[in-house]
Amino acid sequence: MKIVKPWVELLEIDGIKIMKNLEKAAKHCYRTEANIKEDSYDHFLRNCINRGHESVLEHEKVTIRICCDVGAYKDITRHRIASFSIESTRYCNYSKDKFGNQISFIEPCNIEDEQIYKAWKDCMQNIENTYNKMASQGATPDQLRLLLPHSTAAELTMTANIREWRHIFALRADKHAHPSIQQFMIPLLLYFKKQMPALFDEVEYNENFDPKKYAEIKIVK
Repeated sequence: MKIVKPWVELLEIDGIKIMKNLEKAAKHCYRTEANIKEDSYDHFLRNCINRGHESVLEHEKVTIRICCDVGAYKDITRHRIASFSIESTRYCNYSKDKFGNQISFIEPCNIEDEQIYKAWKDCMQNIENTYNKMASQGATPDQLRLLLPHSTAAELTMTANIREWRHIFALRADKHAHPSIQQFMIPLLLYFKKQMPALFDEVEYNENFDPKKYAEIKIVK
């Protein structure tokens, strides 16, 4: 059994390029491309958002890779206007060498009590023991998946346009979202805010969530 922390990986975002592309696309509506200046995108895009003219934000997208628990990705994949490619627990056999002959579980961020944590850990170990036993008896991956809990770690690739990212963050970085989703959505939102302030500055998040529990954001250059 392996206990891992969640992470998010994405290519380094050129926020200025994205915002300039969105400004250019939006100004086609008014045929005011001649008014574009070096930094005019900031004021213009903020006005678009304030007026609810957010359809122009759909012209740019961002793709990320996430390692999270199955419970979290079940919630994330409820967002309709996004594309997902998800590690299949039906076809991945975690008893094989490819996975180190073990199941990876995401470290829970919302269990503080030591006794409760031990009970969770013992349960995960029992699940892995049963999984490997059934695999040795010839059980297929789609039979073995019946054992896997929400804590199971899985990777997925997710793509959404800028408008949808704003919607996703508004829901999933909020205090009412499950802690395991806030854990990676909040630091991802903070990165988006830094790279594309005109687009994400006013998107709120749960500022009381402990930063020490934030998932690692891996930027690939």
